[in-house]
Amino acid sequence: MRFRHRDGTLVHLAYCTNVHQAEDLDGVLAQLGRFGEPVRERLGVPRLGLGLWLARPVAAALAHDPAAVDRLKRELAVRGLEVVTLNGFPYQGFHDPVVKHKVYRPDWAAPERTRYTLDLARLLAELMPDDAVRGSVSTLPLGWRTEWRGDDGQLEVLAKGLAGQDRPVRVAFEPEPGCVIETTAQAAALLSEVDKEWLGVCLDACHLAVGFEDPAAALGRLEAAGLAVVKLQASAALEAPDPADPSTRAALESFVEPRFLHQSNEGAPPGADDLDLALAGGLPGRAPWRVHFHVPLHADPAPPLTSTRPVLAATLAELFGGGTARTDHVEVETYTWQVLPDAPADDAGLVAGIAAELDWTRRELTALGLEEVTA
Repeated sequence: MRFRHRDGTLVHLAYCTNVHQAEDLDGVLAQLGRFGEPVRERLGVPRLGLGLWLARPVAAALAHDPAAVDRLKRELAVRGLEVVTLNGFPYQGFHDPVVKHKVYRPDWAAPERTRYTLDLARLLAELMPDDAVRGSVSTLPLGWRTEWRGDDGQLEVLAKGLAGQDRPVRVAFEPEPGCVIETTAQAAALLSEVDKEWLGVCLDACHLAVGFEDPAAALGRLEAAGLAVVKLQASAALEAPDPADPSTRAALESFVEPRFLHQSNEGAPPGADDLDLALAGGLPGRAPWRVHFHVPLHADPAPPLTSTRPVLAATLAELFGGGTARTDHVEVETYTWQVLPDAPADDAGLVAGIAAELDWTRRELTALGLEEVTA
């Protein structure tokens, strides 16, 4: 979906396909008909944006096969789908039974991370519609804090590779709890020397909330550092207002699961590296908890739990409520649908849920004065 900001900026809204399991081209193509087109039809829009996740094997295959790229472009076009952003954070294996810390590997010390990201940027330049001003690729915040050994010049190689493309594509580092870049303050400090024409920040509203960051202050910090918000990931975290309450702890237990890491904070970082560790005494429980568990945007979890949707709403207001749009790519990224305690029972349930999240975001944007572009 597309929206026009009052300053004339064309704002693209998409949903991220890392919610779907596919690590070969046939799987990616199948998900366009299985999920992408039905979501578009449910929303009643002529064109729907996808934030494609192309695992390393898919990206490598497409990078060396122009015919396969054309096949993907045709499939997108016939189903009324467009791509202006890619999610390059997970490298591969994002739907393995256990992912946890593997999602941060390889990190930005490894040349293979650079090669993968540049392959994505080149592919995106070919996939973008002709009228797209630029593309974006989101990526991990350098690496997991205990494994990081420095980028060894990889960010400079990345920026030079992006500068050499025919169509502009920017790469966005996504602050996340527990990582080298955990907060916007760390982003401002650790990305101070990068080439800011090509490299910036992906602001994930769930991560922002788990860090107990104020959206206005966070955006001001990034702007003062000269770092663009290349992309917003519209997401909400799980919140427990009273984690000492037995019923609240029982409800939180239902969100403990083996696949993804669910970093948890009480008030501010540092916190516990996973929800089970927080429940086992890793956090004192004297103040509200926020948990890195992406929950649906349009509906709170069952009481006594809630979500950080107000932080997302405030972030959208800061980005789009003024006279100038402060980003042009918005990606709904609830990749956790299948591991929710009340996970959708079938494809139809997942389609309905994704469409409801996009509709919630659409209504928020239009309430802020953006005009939906339907042509």
